[in-house]
Amino acid sequence: MRLTTDEEIRQLLQEAQHVAVVGWSPKPDRPSHEVAAYLKAHGYTVYPVNPTAPSAPEQPVFADLTAIQVPIDIVDVFRRPEDVPEVVEAAIAVGAKAIWIQLGIVNEEAAQRASAAGLKVVMDRCMKLEHERLMPAE
Repeated sequence: MRLTTDEEIRQLLQEAQHVAVVGWSPKPDRPSHEVAAYLKAHGYTVYPVNPTAPSAPEQPVFADLTAIQVPIDIVDVFRRPEDVPEVVEAAIAVGAKAIWIQLGIVNEEAAQRASAAGLKVVMDRCMKLEHERLMPAE
């Protein structure tokens, strides 16, 4: 199900607790790092996913979605459009509730696949910017 209205997106943001950030970077100046930090500061439990990034005691990093041992509400994707289908298949396999494909990233086939599998889909939008816009008091 493609979420396009403010109310649909607001509801997803309100209901979600666990967010996996696929393509997370340990570099603070990278958008994935900034968005993850913002989400964490706003009450979400964030699971950075990057098979090449080092883990630290204060910030565990997961190699893939299957390594996360809690149900994932949103898989937030910071990967190139051609890599999105692989992330969608992994999100489906672990039973994620939604896939959020970040601003500037479009893959219609992957979005359709996620939707057909029952995932909520947000595409070509920034989770941080949408949260700031739709939930400014939180």
